[in-house]
Amino acid sequence: MAVVRIHLVSTLSPSAVREVLTDFGPSRPRVWSTIDADHFTVHDLGVDRAEVTEGTAAAWERARYEWAPDGDTVTVTTLDSKLFGAGGGWVFRMTPEGEGTRVDVELTRRPRSLKGKILASLLPVVAPAALRKSLAGPLRAG
Repeated sequence: MAVVRIHLVSTLSPSAVREVLTDFGPSRPRVWSTIDADHFTVHDLGVDRAEVTEGTAAAWERARYEWAPDGDTVTVTTLDSKLFGAGGGWVFRMTPEGEGTRVDVELTRRPRSLKGKILASLLPVVAPAALRKSLAGPLRAG
């Protein structure tokens, strides 16, 4: 299992960060560079949960998002993935900081194949910079 932890500071409020993370409307593939329209499907959506498939042809996952409508945490549990097994996922924690929000991110991957094991072993080295880059735009973080 690979675990990567990073944090960003967003200019958005905690509730605005949560809204960006949990907006599953048709604009999601335009907002998130790691999602293309051909690999984005909303299977279930509620006020505090969603089940979606999102990503690209190279790396997609089906995941369950859970959050409290006024909470400070969004949890994403991987249900299926092209590269990794079920059970890993993401945790985003939002804490007010100055005029914005500190966003603590934890990514956990459970490899299920040799390719997944190789990729998971590289995550601690390559993932922090890549995650900061992919999250910076949508979350308005520096």
